[in-house]
Amino acid sequence: MLRAFSRAWGEQGMTFWIDTHCHLDASEFGPYAPVVRARAATKNVAICVLPAVQVANFDAVRQLAHAGGDSYALGIHPLYVAQASDTDLGELDAQLRRYRDDPRLVAVGEIGLDYFVPELCVSPLRERQELFYLAQLKLARQHGLPVLLHVRRSVDQVLKGLRTVAREAVAGAQVDPSQGNAWFGIAHAFNGSEQQAKAFMDLGLKLGFGGALTYARAAQLRRLATHLPLQAIVMETDAPDMPPHWLYKTAGQRAAGEPQGRNEPGELARIGEEMAALRGITAADLALATTHNAMAALPRLRSLLAP
Repeated sequence: MLRAFSRAWGEQGMTFWIDTHCHLDASEFGPYAPVVRARAATKNVAICVLPAVQVANFDAVRQLAHAGGDSYALGIHPLYVAQASDTDLGELDAQLRRYRDDPRLVAVGEIGLDYFVPELCVSPLRERQELFYLAQLKLARQHGLPVLLHVRRSVDQVLKGLRTVAREAVAGAQVDPSQGNAWFGIAHAFNGSEQQAKAFMDLGLKLGFGGALTYARAAQLRRLATHLPLQAIVMETDAPDMPPHWLYKTAGQRAAGEPQGRNEPGELARIGEEMAALRGITAADLALATTHNAMAALPRLRSLLAP
């Protein structure tokens, strides 16, 4: 597959990207989502992964993925657990079963833990988001799907959940323990330590990098983007959020009436160019490597990207 991509790219003289995390269904895009996606295609974004955040947008991400030749994930985001129904985990399970043969369904996500928002750090929402996270990890295991992980100020706890659920799966299935800790998927918007990065890599997961690495003040993140093994990295925009520095407006600019810049999947190539410069490689080499990494993290992408 990778050799086939290399030949195709070499013959066409083009560099293609995969945006592994993009909320095209967000209200910021509204009816213009197809236009935004078409603009990204002109910037050589070959495919976007559209994660759901709540049951109410499952249909939207699926329809957008099919309409735009993209892929999607189904899950309940930690920021949405407060408004989630107790029946939503059952609905997620039902939809994962219903669409199990849909090649564009590539993961369970966006799921995880968020200890940045104060209300989510205390009872009862702390326990509720943890319950939803573990339950969705178990569903990912049951359905044989990768995970797209939200890890904001929660890396160690997210890792603990991965290990706990893997251990339980091994005990329940009585499979080879040496294979039991393996996961497929991506730690989205990773910004932890090198030790935490290694812990994700040891579990088989890739690390998502996007617009935040373009800020000179993001010294730790830029060090990670420079020094982590290339095979651990995938690219993302998190559009419409996580704008790169050229779209960001300061508080003063916003107070003066300038709107905050809206991130789009079409920004991925320029973000990739900045990351490639940090690593001292060409953008084409970074695109090829991260495309290969994305297919390793989300194996169903292979069939969607086959020549």
